Amino acid sequence: MLIYRDGRFQEVLEAGRHRRFRRRRRTVRVIVRPRLVTVPAQEVLTLDGLSVKVSLTTTCRTHDPRTWHEAVEDPDAFLYSAMQIALRDAVAARSLDTLTAARKLVGDEVLVAAASAAEQVGISLESVAVRDLMLPAEVRKAAAEVAVTRSQGLAALERARAEVAATFALVNAAKVCAGNPALLQLRMLQAVEAGGATVVLHGSPGPQPG
Repeated sequence: MLIYRDGRFQEVLEAGRHRRFRRRRRTVRVIVRPRLVTVPAQEVLTLDGLSVKVSLTTTCRTHDPRTWHEAVEDPDAFLYSAMQIALRDAVAARSLDTLTAARKLVGDEVLVAAASAAEQVGISLESVAVRDLMLPAEVRKAAAEVAVTRSQGLAALERARAEVAATFALVNAAKVCAGNPALLQLRMLQAVEAGGATVVLHGSPGPQPG
């Protein structure tokens, strides 16, 4: 808590019980506990010219109550603006692919860039993280189409591999049977014995009448 006498700063009261005369004095209560600040989704352009919406979650605390109260009229708004600018710079330096793959780095860059501005108003930034990364509808649709195409390609590749394997198996079987005719007859007898198979035997034509 800050104590002002006749409009002039007098002292900072730490946590606990204190006794002060109220005459000609004014008190200002300052919350010094860590608090969560959310920067709503900001629409920014990536390096490759795509528009994305990014929101941030920040943990901060007031480490210098007097500076927080006296430096600017609205210190939290000052910090909010600094984080907006830092976020735009971090996103503008990356393509969409790099941005989606390095969300943590974006939060770290915003933390470093906005820390000095926060220090000017008596605030310490403890962490900054990208909360949401929202892509345009056309980008999401294109990504879904790419994923479907990739899945279909993989399925077609597996089918082709299975067909090639089956063909090689038939070729190998044909080679084995060609080299050992008795094996083919044995296989035929097994099929007849197992049932469910129809075997047609072609005999040599008899003598034709003259």
